[in-house]
Amino acid sequence: QASIATIRFTMAFAISSKISSRAAGASRRPQPAATRRPAVVAKALEFPGLPYPMDAFEPTLSKESFEYHYGKHHKAYYDNLLKQIAGSPAENMTLEEIILDAWNGGSPKPTFNNAAQIWNHTFFWETINPNAPAAPSGKLAEAIDRDFGSLDNFKAEFKTAGATQFGSGWAWLVTDKSGKLSISKTPNAVLPFVEGKTAIATCDVWEHAYYVDYRNRRPDFLTAFVDKLIDWNKVAERYASATA
Repeated sequence: QASIATIRFTMAFAISSKISSRAAGASRRPQPAATRRPAVVAKALEFPGLPYPMDAFEPTLSKESFEYHYGKHHKAYYDNLLKQIAGSPAENMTLEEIILDAWNGGSPKPTFNNAAQIWNHTFFWETINPNAPAAPSGKLAEAIDRDFGSLDNFKAEFKTAGATQFGSGWAWLVTDKSGKLSISKTPNAVLPFVEGKTAIATCDVWEHAYYVDYRNRRPDFLTAFVDKLIDWNKVAERYASATA
């Protein structure tokens, strides 16, 4: 099963501000800088593999949790999107182009949820690491101290954002081009780049992300996320790319 890092489609940090002619109907809002990965059109999209074994996070996250979250929920978004776009012009659009086109200025088309959830989940799997460093370093650490006061303050604000997202959704760490960090939360499948923001970390707060291991204790899952799961090296890489 291929590592996410080797999948040939644009997934990481943001998208081009110049949408190609294949997505003529997509939003023309200025977008964050393009990732350096080559884009692959949706009809050639592969279901991304995990960059670690499903049992790599035990006991914080169980193998069973990954079997449901990744193996069933994420896979269902992928399968359903391919069915939705079969034989349509969207087959020749990249995933990000489909998302922007389906976002439709805030009035989402039917393909939006599945396309956005593919992007969101791949980004989430890349945000966590079983061998994650305990804290950020370098420029990212300096930015967190500058914009939140301390790492502990960041963790508290991030957990609050995730815990107070009513129903399903996502908590995000985002940056602007100048490097200023902020925390946001979005409902359902909504993701920052449709609003022109660049995400550098995310936590899934849909119940399917934590219910196997944490039942209804979302705050406990969020504590585990900020204390044990965030791959600060990956987040720093995204931050450097977004502010280059």
